[in-house]
Amino acid sequence: MNYIESIITAFILFPFIAFIFTIPFILYNYHKYGSIHFFRVLIIYSFILYLITIYFLVILPLPTFEEALKNSGPYINLYPFKFVKDFIRETPLIWNDVSTYLKTIMDSSFYVVAFNILMFIPLGMYLKYYFKCSFRKTIFYSILLSLFFELTQLSGLYFIYPNPYRLCDVDDLIINALGGIIGYLIMSLLDKYFPSREKIDEESLKNGEVVSGFRRITAFFLDLFLYLFLTIVLSIFIDDYLFILSFFIYYAILPFINNQSTMGMKFLNIKMEYEKLDFIFNIFRYLFLWLYYFLIPLGLVKFTMYAHNYFDLQNITLLLYGSVCIIIIFFYLIHFILLIKNKKIYYDRLFGMKFVSTISAKWQKK
Repeated sequence: MNYIESIITAFILFPFIAFIFTIPFILYNYHKYGSIHFFRVLIIYSFILYLITIYFLVILPLPTFEEALKNSGPYINLYPFKFVKDFIRETPLIWNDVSTYLKTIMDSSFYVVAFNILMFIPLGMYLKYYFKCSFRKTIFYSILLSLFFELTQLSGLYFIYPNPYRLCDVDDLIINALGGIIGYLIMSLLDKYFPSREKIDEESLKNGEVVSGFRRITAFFLDLFLYLFLTIVLSIFIDDYLFILSFFIYYAILPFINNQSTMGMKFLNIKMEYEKLDFIFNIFRYLFLWLYYFLIPLGLVKFTMYAHNYFDLQNITLLLYGSVCIIIIFFYLIHFILLIKNKKIYYDRLFGMKFVSTISAKWQKK
């Protein structure tokens, strides 16, 4: 029952933990491949879910502080293959009696060992298939992860508890490593039925030759973050015209130096191409985007506040502000959908600009 509760807990927390990895995952894939391959997403996030699950299987259920305090040991077992002796001593198995087989499976002397093996089989499969680990590396990483779990137990969950509340057992290192080996051998038989890592990388690079809408959105927000960071740094040295100066440096000077790529675009292997003068049109384009996506919605809110106070519209306050919020959300949603579908929005046509992927040139240099 504790196993089931641990697995349920892992699934509940997975979306929140996965969210932490999402932004680095997106940035890494766009930087390296220029695209995000669906099968890679499936592999990586299933691997994260797997690691979360086995971690919770190790630490849960958590005891109370008083229960951990009362635990007087033993805390560690350094005698290898003690699980074999325990099985022989405790098992209800009688070899020539079939009726004892089910009892044996349900006995802790068997299922604890079997579960520890089963728990590390997926690790061996992931290491062999996606991470391209050799047999020796698979054993090493299996032992390393198992050692991390055992030290977690020995430290009382990183010294949160006064005493360890589970046994740190050298047998677990052996059993978990065996699970990793079994997983490696299973995937050696099955990996021919899955697309190879090389094929996934090749398809990712090919897809990355086209700048997707989501890649553009990622570049926009990465640039916005870097621009604000530059503004904060410059604020240490200057006060006057801070935002104008940082805007000019980030969206005009740096793209001019970086062959029409902002710092965010450079990282995501994107550059801009203009039909006319690059430098001048780049400045006007970003000024227009600033006005279009920030100042117009802000101006609409300010106008609504002014109309609300000037015409004394207290009786329809909720309706008024609710309608404005819906309009703004609808405004952003329409443009988000257009960008996701990789539609060329009218202001790109107005400034004669298009996005070009530099991922092919990057890999050709290598």
